[in-house]
Amino acid sequence: MAKKQLTSFIIRWVVSSIAMYICINFFGGFEKGYEWMRTSFWLYLSAGLILSLVNAVVKPIATILALPLIVVTLGLFTLLVNAAMVGLTILLIPGVTMGFWGALGSCILISVINFLVNIAMPSVK
Repeated sequence: MAKKQLTSFIIRWVVSSIAMYICINFFGGFEKGYEWMRTSFWLYLSAGLILSLVNAVVKPIATILALPLIVVTLGLFTLLVNAAMVGLTILLIPGVTMGFWGALGSCILISVINFLVNIAMPSVK
């Protein structure tokens, strides 16, 4: 049981890291003096881990607080909650920048990537 959970966590971490690599390079940017980080393998691994931790700790609280708006907008406000989680992740990574529209595009792209992984590997949930 623990081995399956650890495997699932590692797969999700790697997928989140790949997704963050795509999102940071497509939607984000680097502050002046931090351009060297673009090729850093550790940056994207840590970004995937931070995103996983933010989604595990902060997102449930934000979702509960935003529940009335989520109900009124028939779930569309969930996109803004997800964009806020990506934005928080970007804020926690030094030298990386991303605007609101980049965070919104990133959350949609990350959702699509996670959806495809869930289809390809249904046993990893």
